[in-house]
Amino acid sequence: MSSTVHSAWANRTRVQSLAPIVVFDTAGPFLVYTLLRNNGSSQVTALILSGALPAFGVVLAVVRRRRLDVIGALVLIGLAVATGLGLASGNAKLVLLEGSVPTALFALACLGSLLTRRPLMFRFASEYHGHDTPAGRDFDDRWRHAGFRHAFRVITVVWGVAYLAEAAFRIVIIETQSTGTAYSISKVLPYAVAAILVAWMLAYGRRSRRKAGPAAQRPLGG
Repeated sequence: MSSTVHSAWANRTRVQSLAPIVVFDTAGPFLVYTLLRNNGSSQVTALILSGALPAFGVVLAVVRRRRLDVIGALVLIGLAVATGLGLASGNAKLVLLEGSVPTALFALACLGSLLTRRPLMFRFASEYHGHDTPAGRDFDDRWRHAGFRHAFRVITVVWGVAYLAEAAFRIVIIETQSTGTAYSISKVLPYAVAAILVAWMLAYGRRSRRKAGPAAQRPLGG
C-alpha cells in the first residue's frame, strides 16, 4: 500500500511540476495564438498576446519565490524586446525573436563567465544547493579540486555554445518557415535542447567521476 501511495504522490508531483510549463510556456501560448488567428487577429497581435502567458508565468514564480531569477529576467527581456519590435514594425518575424534574445544572452553570459573566478553553471549549481546549507558548503568546498573546476568550465562552455547554436537555429527557422511553423518549433526547441544538454551532462559527470580521485567521486551537481 505504501509503495502505491508513494508512486501516486510521485506522479502527482511530476504532473504539478510539468503543469506550469504546459500552461504558460508551450500548449497555453500556442492555443492562444491559434484561437486569435482563427478569429481574425493579425499575426503580430496573436504573437504578442500569446506572449502574455509566459510573462504571467514569470510573475507568478516571482510572487511564489519572492525573487526574480536570471532565467525569468531573460524571458521578460526577450518578450519586451519582441513586443517593442513587433509594435514598431508590424513584422511578425521580429516578434518571434523573443525566444532568440534571452537564449543568446544566456549563451553569452555562460561564455563570458569563463573570464570570471567561477563559471556561471557552477554558480547556478551552488545556488541550487544553498550557500548556507551543509550540502551547499560541501559543494562549494569541492571547488578546490582541479578536476572539479575543469568539469564545470567544460560544462559552461558546452551550454554556452549549445545555446548560441539554438539562437542561430531559431533565426534560420524564422527566416525560412511560415510564422505558424516557426512559432510551433520555437515552443518545443528549448526543451529538446535542454534535454540533450542534461543527458550529456549526466554522461559527462559519470565519465569525470571515473577519472577523478577519491575526493571527487560524488555527482557534479550533488
